[in-house]
Amino acid sequence: MLTVVDAEGMTPNGSLIDEIVREGAKRMLAAALEAEVNAYLAQLADQRDEAGRRLVVRNGYHAERAVATAAGPVQVKAPRVNDKRVDPDTGARAAVLLGDPARVGAQDPEGLRGAAAALPARFVDR
Repeated sequence: MLTVVDAEGMTPNGSLIDEIVREGAKRMLAAALEAEVNAYLAQLADQRDEAGRRLVVRNGYHAERAVATAAGPVQVKAPRVNDKRVDPDTGARAAVLLGDPARVGAQDPEGLRGAAAALPARFVDR
């Protein structure tokens, strides 16, 4: 990606260092989300339907959305998962809410926090 920098080291979105930090945050978030989806798919790889097809598969990406970071908002595209497993009692399909801390206990028996665990929260003194 080509970034235009003026004589004072400023880009259209702020200073060059801010732009580099935002790009790093974007890449880190994308990598954390990909790792979380890969782990989820690997955990459920043995679950198959009657025809032998996997019940939990990738399904493209969600629409890009802004995520607030200490470096400012960054646009992130999260991978989608199609979970075709059905609860035998209710007949409802499983909800896939990766990275949602409110659902971690029900979905993650090991107590991991998904993408939130990969990105440590730190106080930034400005």
